[in-house]
Amino acid sequence: MTRLTETARGVYVIAATPFTDSGEIDFDSCDRMVDFYLDAGATGLTVLGIMGEAPKLTTDESSTIVARILKRVNGRVPVVVGASAPGFAQMQDLTRRVMDAGAAGVMVAPPGSLRTDDQIVTYYTQVAEFLGDTPFVVQDFPLTTGVQMAVPALARIFNSLPTAVCLKHEDWPGLAKITALRKDGTLNRRISILCGNGGVFLPEEMERGADGAMTGFAYPEMMVSVVEHHAKGDMERARDLFDAYLPLARMEQQPGAGLAIRKYIMFRRGIIASPAQRKPGANLDALSRAEIDTLMARLDRRLKELA
Repeated sequence: MTRLTETARGVYVIAATPFTDSGEIDFDSCDRMVDFYLDAGATGLTVLGIMGEAPKLTTDESSTIVARILKRVNGRVPVVVGASAPGFAQMQDLTRRVMDAGAAGVMVAPPGSLRTDDQIVTYYTQVAEFLGDTPFVVQDFPLTTGVQMAVPALARIFNSLPTAVCLKHEDWPGLAKITALRKDGTLNRRISILCGNGGVFLPEEMERGADGAMTGFAYPEMMVSVVEHHAKGDMERARDLFDAYLPLARMEQQPGAGLAIRKYIMFRRGIIASPAQRKPGANLDALSRAEIDTLMARLDRRLKELA
């Protein structure tokens, strides 16, 4: 079993959870989705993230879908599992289940009740104690969690907890945070920094010192291309490709509608059989679907020009 380490880089796609129109888990679409992500060049997958509708799943369903994805991946890339929970007992139980099944590590977001640096550091210290030797990702997503994780707090976490190996950087604006974390003397080791927010700042994040992306844009091949061209030193090509996808990445970032848009695009691309979310969930009206169809058609034309 490959374990997550500080060397994680590339694109860890946040996997959606496919449902049927009636709200059941669609395992056939799940298999097809995994194949698509790997064919697109994903270097890892992240399951049961915020955009994976994890709170709408039972504990048994969560374990079952992780097992299905791990079986389909078959060790080709590391799989990280979102393990955030209201209490440590639930977090510990899910972590044990998924690590026994072959996961590479887990991701933990802070509860919204945390306000001070000391509270944040204490929380993650307890996370590390409960998870034992399991490597974990610290999810920094204040737009959703409401928790502001300043650089000094993050430094205390990573400098004192060896099993905290990766930061999912999803602050907005947050480019200066990447620079501060990469500054000599801030951290006592180099950690992995993978970025979110649908990839809308990925070129700048890579230039600031990020190692890649951990997010769920419906065109993961864009993120793979940006990361690969950055590694080659060809940011002009990376930005040209990024710019072509930006209208759709921007469309996906709409609060409240983003997941519906992402699932609709995945449905239109033949990745999942239905764009349905498990209730409660937003639905797109006909005009919104038509707007997305237009952007997808424009993207196809632009990619042919760039080729």
